[in-house]
Amino acid sequence: MDAQELDYTEIAPYDETQFASRIAEMVKEPGFEHAVRWVLPDVDYDQFVALLSSSKNKREFQVNIMQKFLEELEAHTTSGITTSGIENVKTDKSYTFISNHRDIVLDASFINLCFLRKGMKTSEVAIGDNLLIYEWITHLVKLNGSFIVKRNLPTRQALEAAKQLSAYIHYALHEKNESIWIAQRQGRAKDSSDHTQESVIKMLALGGKGTAAESIASLNIFPVSISYEFDPNDYLKAREYLLKHRDPEFKKSQHDDLFSMETGLLGFKGRVHIAFASCISSLIESLPEDCDKQEVLRRACHNIDCGIHGGYKIFPINYVSYDRAFDSDMYAERYSQEEADKVTAYIEGQLDKIDVPDITVQERNFLRTYMYTMYANPLRNKLIAAGYC
Repeated sequence: MDAQELDYTEIAPYDETQFASRIAEMVKEPGFEHAVRWVLPDVDYDQFVALLSSSKNKREFQVNIMQKFLEELEAHTTSGITTSGIENVKTDKSYTFISNHRDIVLDASFINLCFLRKGMKTSEVAIGDNLLIYEWITHLVKLNGSFIVKRNLPTRQALEAAKQLSAYIHYALHEKNESIWIAQRQGRAKDSSDHTQESVIKMLALGGKGTAAESIASLNIFPVSISYEFDPNDYLKAREYLLKHRDPEFKKSQHDDLFSMETGLLGFKGRVHIAFASCISSLIESLPEDCDKQEVLRRACHNIDCGIHGGYKIFPINYVSYDRAFDSDMYAERYSQEEADKVTAYIEGQLDKIDVPDITVQERNFLRTYMYTMYANPLRNKLIAAGYC
C-alpha cells in the first residue's frame, strides 16, 4: 500500500490545525496540572497555561515550553550536557537518528535540546504506547512531535502495526522532510550493554522501496551515543533483575513505569555527553549487490553499534566498575583512590534503595556485581568497537 493511502492520525504527532484544541483539552486535566506543579513547584500555573496556549505549532511549543523545561532539568539534575560530532548533522537533510536507550523520556529530549540550542530542526520521536498511561501524556508527547509505537499486539496486528509505523517513518523523512529518532532496541538494556535489535532495522526497511539495502540506505540512519555519568534508574534495573531471578514470570506494573519515568527525570545524572557519529547510508550503498537481506540487516546493525559504542564518553565510574566487575587493575591509573571510594559509596547507596524484602547476603553480592557490570559495559563495548569497527 502506498504511504499516501495510509491513515497515520492514530500514531502521528499533532499538526498545526490540532494544536489549540489539544492544548485546551490537556490543560483542563487535573493530572496534567498536578504533574506540572510537581515538576515545577514554583510555577504560576495560569501564566504557564497562557504561555502554553500561545504555541501554534511544534517549533513554538518546543522553544517556548520544552527548551526552558529541559534547561531547568539540566541545571538541577546534571553537571551539564556536552556534545561532539554535531557538525556532522547536515541541516538540509533528514535523518533517522538511532541511539542507545538509557532514559525513557530524556534520551531523545536531550538530543533535541542540543538541536534547539544550535537553531537546528528537531526530530520526531518514537514513543511506546505502554507509556501513554493518561490521556494528557498522549497530548503532551504528540504536541512535542512524538509518534506512537504500538506494543504488545497479537502477531497479525503486530505485523500491520509495523508496516504502518515503517511507512510513516519513510513518509516523515521523504514527504514531510522531518528527521526521526528511534531507540536501537525495544526497551532499555538493563545491563547497559547496548546492541541494535535486528527486528528494529527490519521494521524500518518494511516501508521503503527497492531492495533491503536501498530501503535502509534511504533512511539516512545516523547513530548517536548518549552517555550518562550516573543512571538514576540503575537500582530499579537491578531490582527488576532480582525480582525476575526470584520469579521468572515477574512483570513491571504501570506504577513501575511511571516511577521509572519520574526517577529518570528528577534523579541526578552527573555529566551527560551526546556523541553524533555519521550517517551510515554510504556504507550500506557500498555493500555488494549479491548481499542477501539477512546480511544487509546484519551489516546495518554492526555499523550502528560501531557508531554508538565508539562514541561513549567514559567517566571514572566506568573505569572503577570495569576493574571491579572483571577483577582487574587495568584502569587503576585512570582514577584516584578518592574517586574509587566515591564509586563504592554511590553503589552501596543505590543498593540500599532496593525495596525488596529479605535480601540475602548472597543476593546483595549478586546485585553489587550486577551494578558494577552495568557501569563497566559501556567501556567494554567501546574497547571491542575499537578493535572491530
